[in-house]
Amino acid sequence: MRNKILELLRANTSTYLSGEEIASQLGVSRTAIWKHMQELKNAGYEIASHARKGYQLIAAPDRLLADTIGNGLNTKLIGSAFVCFDNVKSTNDEAKALARKGAVNGTVVVSEAQSVGKGRMERSFFCPEGGIWFSVILRPDFLPMEAPKCTLLAAVAVTKAMRKQGLEAGIKWPNDIICQGKKLTGILTEMSAEMDKINYVVIGTGINVNIPAASFPEELQDKASSMSALLGHDVPKIAFFQDVLRNMEKLYLEIEANGFKELLQQWRHYSITLGQEINVIGVKETFSGIARDIDDDGALLVETQQGLRKVLAGDVSIRPRNKQVK
Repeated sequence: MRNKILELLRANTSTYLSGEEIASQLGVSRTAIWKHMQELKNAGYEIASHARKGYQLIAAPDRLLADTIGNGLNTKLIGSAFVCFDNVKSTNDEAKALARKGAVNGTVVVSEAQSVGKGRMERSFFCPEGGIWFSVILRPDFLPMEAPKCTLLAAVAVTKAMRKQGLEAGIKWPNDIICQGKKLTGILTEMSAEMDKINYVVIGTGINVNIPAASFPEELQDKASSMSALLGHDVPKIAFFQDVLRNMEKLYLEIEANGFKELLQQWRHYSITLGQEINVIGVKETFSGIARDIDDDGALLVETQQGLRKVLAGDVSIRPRNKQVK
């Protein structure tokens, strides 16, 4: 009902719409319309009320609500359903639970904040209000071995949206988006699969959007920042998030139609790792070299004194002489 009321109000933003007319079109009482209007106002919608004229939508909240994100999104798959929270432990955990229960392909779980955000290797992630913390459920036809490249998909989608906002963001292999030496985004892809079939993939992405620089814990001050802190002004969160979701869908549909070749090319274009001297910190060893490329699996190819090495997992830091990323 609330969405239907919003559709009517959005279709008549230049004039008032009477409560009687809304009630008539939706087949409910004027009292019910009044109650829904109060709920919309409490949710942050600015709605003008006039005793004789009715209601007029003045502005929608820049909050992560299903009707605000979905309005004008115009995607076919990603965003087919939204599950929205004010605060949740982990959108990935929620998404995995929903996927196990049969959530539709393209479902997006999003929260204003996370209390137990997590990154790779079970590391904690700072997830206060002001960011966008979301997970996308996908049920792709490609093989399980291809699933890790979904991290590259999310990285390209977010980087393109950030650049549209005026930030020269770049991707640090395997899952970070960096700007001016500070981390803005982390990505965690998780999967449920059988030997030759993916049941579902959950791509979890955390983006520091409108978070004051002073809000970051002391241990993160020199490592992380937010889009607003670097730009000097707040970012229109809903419009930015819609760009991210549209980018993800375009890339995903390209993968379904033609494979990963185009995605890998775009990732190379936005990479700040390739061509750099790096340190690779693996589970069993640490070594240095020059990042030369990624292969068809998304693995990093590193030139060392002993020859070319393929890195499937691990942490990468760009060596200090470049002073670009720590």
